[in-house]
Amino acid sequence: MGTKLSSQDIRILDLLQRDANLTTQEIADRINISQSPCWRRISRLEEQGLINRKVAVLDREKLGMDIVVFATVSLSSQGKKNLQIFEDEVKLLPEVTECYTMTGMWDFMLKIVTKDTRHYEQFVREYLVNLDHIGEVHSHVAVTEIKNTTALPLQTQL
Repeated sequence: MGTKLSSQDIRILDLLQRDANLTTQEIADRINISQSPCWRRISRLEEQGLINRKVAVLDREKLGMDIVVFATVSLSSQGKKNLQIFEDEVKLLPEVTECYTMTGMWDFMLKIVTKDTRHYEQFVREYLVNLDHIGEVHSHVAVTEIKNTTALPLQTQL
């Protein structure tokens, strides 16, 4: 990381990642500085790209999306072009909320959110297995959500 962060910067980032609705004055009050320097710090953090975006985190269960599946995917043939094709295609699938390349047995790990198992089965049959170069898909259905956060561990890592 090329950006040197002060303890106040880290506290600002921590507050914002937990509640982006906080006003500059509320943040300034919580870290004991005045509003103008706080606003300048937040603006600098945004300009540096440390704050990508501010979003609302929705409650998927209250919206009727009860199923979370972690699917491991192996391609039938690898290679830079095939990997890129898969990555471009999977980005277009709204049910896939996260996608990672992996080391080890699988090429990719997907986090997929659907309303029920029937929708997941339909998604797999109609979309996922029809993507180019799909070899194997293994589904791992989450039973109980123990922890789900978007907050990064700033206090222990920076």
